[in-house]
Amino acid sequence: MPCAGQRSRVQPESPWRTADFRALFAATALSQLGTNIGYVALPLLAVAALDAGPGQVGALATLGTLAFLLIGLPAGAWVDRMRHRRVLIAADLARTALFASIPLAWWLDALTLGQLYAVVLLSGCATVFFDVGSQSALPQLVDRDALVPANAAMVGLQAVGNVAGRGAGGGLVQLLGAPVAVLCTAVAHLASAVQLVFVRGKEAPSGPARGTGLAAQIAEGLRHVLGNRELRALALTGALTNHGSQLVNTMLPILFVQELGLSAGALGLYWAAGGVGLLLGARCARPLAARLGHGRTLGLGGLVLAPAGLLVPLIGPGPWLWIAGAGWTLAMFKTGVDNVLGVSLRQRMTSDDLLGRMNATFRFLLTGALAIGAAVSGLLGELAGVRATLWVGGAFLAVAFLPVFLSPVRTRRDLPRQHTQPEPEPKVGEPEPR
Repeated sequence: MPCAGQRSRVQPESPWRTADFRALFAATALSQLGTNIGYVALPLLAVAALDAGPGQVGALATLGTLAFLLIGLPAGAWVDRMRHRRVLIAADLARTALFASIPLAWWLDALTLGQLYAVVLLSGCATVFFDVGSQSALPQLVDRDALVPANAAMVGLQAVGNVAGRGAGGGLVQLLGAPVAVLCTAVAHLASAVQLVFVRGKEAPSGPARGTGLAAQIAEGLRHVLGNRELRALALTGALTNHGSQLVNTMLPILFVQELGLSAGALGLYWAAGGVGLLLGARCARPLAARLGHGRTLGLGGLVLAPAGLLVPLIGPGPWLWIAGAGWTLAMFKTGVDNVLGVSLRQRMTSDDLLGRMNATFRFLLTGALAIGAAVSGLLGELAGVRATLWVGGAFLAVAFLPVFLSPVRTRRDLPRQHTQPEPEPKVGEPEPR
């Protein structure tokens, strides 16, 4: 691919030379596969088997991400004190048991919406620890000079998971039924836990000294992110993007199945198209940043690509499905670029002892936006209709780039060589630091 910008031989800074990174990558791949199959199967199971309406589907999506609002911030402080591999394995085993309970209940003719709500909430708690632990472990497994290619690989993996997992999820639901698809989710998480055994790095907790209160630890992480104009802008842009995406995605199962009369496979393919955009964005992030500059790629990329989000609400039969799919693909391309460059920047601006709390703060804000978006989507779907909800989501996607575009991130040429301390806000009457 012309965007790949990679040489044929492995570069010295390549994270693939590290066995621990390869093991973490494989485990994350399996976890992503399971998560994306479940992303398609659970709402379709609720709609088809339990006759769920827009509000109930919205509640299901809300509970899936609510855990980041409930325990996201303290989870970062806890992860900073624990061995990351153990956290990841425990999270995968918990998700295995939870998702396996759904096909069992269906087989016993005892499945209820209440059980689905409980499973997605509790599995969301496990996902909090897995996501925070994974992002915190990565900088300890690879050299800091390899962070950008390592993050590009992880974001590319997320994109492949969207393509393969959601495509497979739609196909499994259509061919074998939603309960079997959910069982595949449980198996994938179990396989991820087994793979994590091969992460052998001698990591040790590097969090705050004993005696530091949990509230003080959380506050330190919040100050680090919200007190730095660049990190704050990255968080706001990510939150707005997630909010808009969730407004759209929560209503898509109802739109496809009930209003357009399309199959579960068609919905999986539509979501997979977004995964293709995410993958292309991750692949192009490094060469674009090398040519345009790290910050300019983040800022100008949003200015050019974000308005494509307004094509998504045009989804309908015939050519409109392709037009909306193209808009979704472009919006996800921007997200792929943002994820690689934004995650690399925030990791390089954070010391090891703050990584867990920094990542937890970002996950709290970004995934909290998903929870709020799902709740708002369900409410708007009930009150104003599915189509109006899509337009609101498209509008959020179109303006999400503004915090980064209007911040110092846009002028940054390269990543900092090492972590930097949060930049204080300028006082009134004083010139802003350059």
